[in-house]
Parts: sequence; structure tokens; C-alpha cells
Amino acid sequence: MVQRHADKALIERVGQIRAGLAGTPLFPLADDALDIVAKLEFCNPTGSTKDRSALWILERAIGRGEILPGTTVVESSSGNFALALAFYCRLLGIPFVPVIDPNCNKATEDHLRKLCGRVEMVSERDTGGGYLKTRLARVQELLAEPGHAYWPNQYANPDALDAHYLFTAGELIKDAGAIDYLFVGVSTGGTIAGVSRRVKEVFPHCTVVAVDTEGSVIFGGPPKKRRIPGIGSSIVPPLCREALIDEVEMVPEFRAAEACHELFARYGLFAGGSTGSIYAGIQSYFARNRPVGRRPTVAFLAADRGHAYTQTIYNPEWLQELRAEEAFASAPAWTPWPQTEGDLLTCTP
Repeated sequence: MVQRHADKALIERVGQIRAGLAGTPLFPLADDALDIVAKLEFCNPTGSTKDRSALWILERAIGRGEILPGTTVVESSSGNFALALAFYCRLLGIPFVPVIDPNCNKATEDHLRKLCGRVEMVSERDTGGGYLKTRLARVQELLAEPGHAYWPNQYANPDALDAHYLFTAGELIKDAGAIDYLFVGVSTGGTIAGVSRRVKEVFPHCTVVAVDTEGSVIFGGPPKKRRIPGIGSSIVPPLCREALIDEVEMVPEFRAAEACHELFARYGLFAGGSTGSIYAGIQSYFARNRPVGRRPTVAFLAADRGHAYTQTIYNPEWLQELRAEEAFASAPAWTPWPQTEGDLLTCTP
């Protein structure tokens, strides 16, 4: 193995970027039965919670000498993580090649093509009905090309978990105080793994609810075509096994889109598909589990903003198409997660 030494100039530059970042605000949402607080992760520089993992993964890789001047970063993403990597790589002077798919929003794709000298788009769906496995296969092909490349591997990189443990959860605990319920959307698993572990350390009785989208296979549901990027997966990401999850809430895509409109109409929050999915999950969960006694504090991560969804979720024609697709879809029956003791992602203390 080639011995690599960290580049001092890159270390200094990434430290300057880190020092210039502020935390994201906590926003209370009026509700008749719940004390709901949303951590506005879409206030991060590139508009999503992926800023946390993107910068920390780069920072740690630079510190270990895995990224040097001339290294090309290559990564698979449905949009937000690619945007975050593109932004921070540009600030650091590091070439970045994102591997995206047709579900990537047009606005996001255009943004990436302006920031990156090369963008790879795959078009073949994988066996899970999505594009993730196809994207990952293309990443491996790019890593085999001549030159030194680095793959962040957001699906299994423990630095992604650590970013949310250290920063996202640290801020949430400091600002929110005692939390009774925590709702987190699941895709690569890094966010829910990091946040759930630290929240459980401080508030062991907090109920962590993972929110996933119908058509995702993470928690044992049947695969099917998905149109909203940023939530769900065609595989079970390794980082999910590190999460401390108590319950899972599955959300239809059209309900997620409706919830985006509700957040905007009621609170003025212009949120993206992941955030809408989580808010819809809160509503459906508490429709079945109405609180008795004191009002519980419910925290969730508003993971993305709505600007990239103007041609989809906030487009009436697109919504009508989505509603028609879901109305005529006949999803096979499935056993709710967890199915057996062996299927548990982790055991909550």
C-alpha cells in the first residue's frame, strides 16, 4: 500500500470552512396535541442535512491523507449529497464526479453540471426498482480509471454517522431539551444512525421513529418504482444497522407530496420531499397513537428545502400523475418490520 501523508494546505482550508459554519435553527410548529420542533437542516449552505456528512467525510479523509491535491472524488447520489460534495469540493479545489440518475431533480442536475466538470447519469433501473445499484456499479467503473480517486461511500462510511452524532444531534439536544419522540427519514442510514445513538444516550426513553417511503426495501417492504429522491433505498445500507430504531413509519409518495404543501400553507416552510415524508409520518403515527396526558415533545429533521422540487412536488401536473400512479398501483402484501428477531437492525438498550 502506498503511504500517503496529509496535505497541510488542504487541512488548513477545510478547517477554515468548518469554522465559518453555523448551526441550523430549531423551529416550533403549532399543533393541537403535540409540541413539535423542526430542526431546519435545509438552512445548511447547500440546502440539506447532507452538508453535515459531506464536509465531515471530506475533512476526515483529508486528515488521513486519503484525499490529496489531484485526487478526484467520485460518489453516487440521488441529489443532495452530490450537491453538498460539489460545493465543498469546489471550495477545496478538489475535482468531483457525481453519479446521478433520472430521479435527480432537473434543478439539481443543472446545478451539478455547473459546479462539476463531469457528471455521470445512469439510466437503467436496478432489481429493486430504483437506480442505486446501477449508480454504485458505475462508481466502481470510475474508480478503476487511471489516476487517484476517492469514494466517500456515504452508505457505509462511519464518518457519515459521526457527523450527525457530533453536529446534528449535538445541536438538537442543546436547543430542544428533553425529546419524547424523534422522527428521522432514512436513505443512506448515516443521519438516523448518528442522531439516534446520541439522542438515546441523553434521553434513553425517547422513541425513535424511522420514516421510509413505500417502494423502499430498507425495512422489508416490496420494491417498486419511486419518484421522490432523497428518501428510501434499493438496498439495506450498512449504516442502518448502527441505528437505534424503535418503530418504522412507511409513507406513500403522494402523501409525502401533500405534506410538503401542508407545511408551506400552514407554517410557510418551503420543504422538499424528504421533509414532507417525515411530516406525513408524524401525522400518520399520531393518528394511531394519540397522546394521553401531557403534551409530548416531538422533534424531526427538516432535511431538505423545496427549491429543487418546483417541477415535481410543487407542480400540479406532476402531482396529478403521481396520484394516478398510486391509485392504480397494486403493491403486494408484506410483513411489517421487524419480521423476526434476526431482522432487527439493532437492539435498543
